[in-house]
Amino acid sequence: MSRIDRQLAELGVVLPEPVAPVANYVPYVVAGNLVFISGQVSITPDGLISGKLGRELGLDQGVQAAHACGVNLIAQLKAACGGDLDRVKRVVKLGGFVNCTDAFADQPKVINGASDLMVAVFGDNGRHARAAVGAPSLPMNAAVEVDGIFEIA
Repeated sequence: MSRIDRQLAELGVVLPEPVAPVANYVPYVVAGNLVFISGQVSITPDGLISGKLGRELGLDQGVQAAHACGVNLIAQLKAACGGDLDRVKRVVKLGGFVNCTDAFADQPKVINGASDLMVAVFGDNGRHARAAVGAPSLPMNAAVEVDGIFEIA
């Protein structure tokens, strides 16, 4: 078991099978020592966390949705690394999209659900650049979508 797999187990995070693309794209691209992971929506073992923040969903539910996106990013990253998450050198950047009303302004707090997970799993190497924006809708009415760039060895 890798160091990162042990850390995930200590955190109680169980990685799902990576989600297959729903359209004409690939789940990730490895270019040199960078892995670009396509947007991962807020799917959990219990199903899709869907709805609009500021209307059907509150801040805490949004944070949980972003955390689910982070778990799905790590699952894709593990596949990109041939199963060895110890190859991850750095979380470079996350891009977060929040399905929200015009009045909702806590997108950064929502995306912290994914950002906090990256730091908990990868330590200081999990600190990253980031964007957190509101969107009028997301695929399948997902509450949150997050994509990422990672450096690997």
